[in-house]
Amino acid sequence: MRPTPRKAFAASVFTVAVLAGVSLPATPAAATPHAAPSAAACAPAQVVTNGGFESGTSPWSQSSTSVITNRTGQTAHGGTTFAWLDGVGSTHTDTLSQSVTIPSGCSSATLTFWLHIDTAETTSSTAYDKLTAKIGTTTLATYSNLNKNTGYAQKSFDVSAFAGQTVNVAFTGTEDSSLQTSFVVDDVALDTSGDTTPPADSTRTPAAPSYTVSLSSNTSGTVWTGHESATFTNASSTALSEVYLRLWDNYHGTCSSLPIAVSNVTGGTAGALSVDCTALKIGLSTPLTQGQTATIGFDLGITVPSGADRFGYDGAFSFIGNALPVLAVKDAAGWHLDPYTNNGESFYSLAADFKVTLDHPSTLLVPATGASVDTPGSSGRTITTATASKVRDFAWAAGPFTKISGTSTAGTPINVYSVTGISSANAQSMLTTAKTAVDAHASRFGAYPYGELDAVIDNNFWFGGMEYPGFVLDLVSTTALTHEIGHQWWYGIVGDDEYNSPWLDEAFTDYATDLALSKTGTSCWNSVSWASTAEKITNSMAYWDTHSSRYSTVVYGYGKCALHDLRRVLGDTAMAKLLKDYATSHWYGVSTTAEFKAAAQAATTTDLTSFWTQHRIDG
Repeated sequence: MRPTPRKAFAASVFTVAVLAGVSLPATPAAATPHAAPSAAACAPAQVVTNGGFESGTSPWSQSSTSVITNRTGQTAHGGTTFAWLDGVGSTHTDTLSQSVTIPSGCSSATLTFWLHIDTAETTSSTAYDKLTAKIGTTTLATYSNLNKNTGYAQKSFDVSAFAGQTVNVAFTGTEDSSLQTSFVVDDVALDTSGDTTPPADSTRTPAAPSYTVSLSSNTSGTVWTGHESATFTNASSTALSEVYLRLWDNYHGTCSSLPIAVSNVTGGTAGALSVDCTALKIGLSTPLTQGQTATIGFDLGITVPSGADRFGYDGAFSFIGNALPVLAVKDAAGWHLDPYTNNGESFYSLAADFKVTLDHPSTLLVPATGASVDTPGSSGRTITTATASKVRDFAWAAGPFTKISGTSTAGTPINVYSVTGISSANAQSMLTTAKTAVDAHASRFGAYPYGELDAVIDNNFWFGGMEYPGFVLDLVSTTALTHEIGHQWWYGIVGDDEYNSPWLDEAFTDYATDLALSKTGTSCWNSVSWASTAEKITNSMAYWDTHSSRYSTVVYGYGKCALHDLRRVLGDTAMAKLLKDYATSHWYGVSTTAEFKAAAQAATTTDLTSFWTQHRIDG
């Protein structure tokens, strides 16, 4: 993700971090095998695959190829694709189902989906057309033409009784002989959490955020003003009386001259800014109990500073990362209100849905997170509407970019946007790299779920490269771009607390980059030297900000070398399965060091205790 020694992969600094690996010195030749340990405590997981239907049809079973669709007549709740059952207007049945395994040992399992119903039926008393939602053989609910609504509504069901079972999540829509009713389903999820005998409430909240943003820019794309709203649910058993917005880019200004200005808050009362003006407390109008939902809204002003940065402008080109306020995370440790780090990332957030409307001069191209659609605005202006489902942030750029496009072999659309001075040959090379990289990572960790992928190329970036969901900033560098695209999985899909556990995204992404570039990790530990007994792969950014010269070497270099060593302990096949299964079980969730260690231990009969100690992986 960042900075000069850490992200300038094309130069010799990256070569140090890339050294491929044998074992650490003194790694035991053979550890004492023992019986596989008992299952770890329940880790929060989302067990429905492709619940937003953005990754094709697999693994859903549908009665016809027209059920999962993006055809006109209906719209998605998030992304561009949805499941449309019925809507024919004659005797008809549509079905949609997926087999899921709900882990045992989890006290909570909740099935949710978003449902929109429209109908030509005029009755207010007779249910002619019906949709049934089932899990296994149990009917959870039946909806009909009487439940028509103007938008989507989220439905939620406690399915904890099915823990430890493999069951079908199924929808069946039936129509009678006349007058259509359309049942439109999207963003299906089945979240599990909680030990059977849970300790303190460690639930991450506020959950399921949904952001709606409308902004208009000045003529250069350096100033944006408008409105943002955030809808969220309290997932915790503890009442939620306030939330915090992270205004990360206020780091780039001063508290007396804020690049990110929030005003006219509704749904709560704004408190004082804190953490160098990057955190804004909002007291909620009414405390939320578990399962309750609230919405806050506010006017938003964004002023982009000068500089080829992840938030800055380079001549006519603006890069607008981390500019939208997002909700901070609260768990058993309290609110995560860590400071901004320019050495790496602090951006810990939960997967969310975004709908962002950007009104800008037509002379500017605006690549952005998610799937974008351009429509004419007022004279000389264009409105770019971008929607993204299950992403942790939203970023965009604006400028007179040169754009080229292509599609990867597996079908992911790729767009490369180049600033002035990037040759057409270099742009084409980056397009080729992006197409290869996205397919390589997807084959190892799971299908890329975000539709298109935009890469913005500028050789003036001091930090090398930076990742956002579906959107990356990069130099002209095969290795760097492969790395940033790898972050779509390790940070984007499999989230983590980037401030407190940076190795979980950086080391894993550097390891994925090695694999994608056919590097096997030979001689990985050449010239290894730990600076002190306090230096560990798993140290937080608080440590690395005071030892910045060691950050790249240890977190990127030693971190990925440790994963190469783990592969040698487990074997290539077992390691590949471990990472793919781990990604699947944490899809749109949050990874922790303890959970990864438990998953690795469960994948082998070799006691890994000495391995973690030797490689300085704590947690």
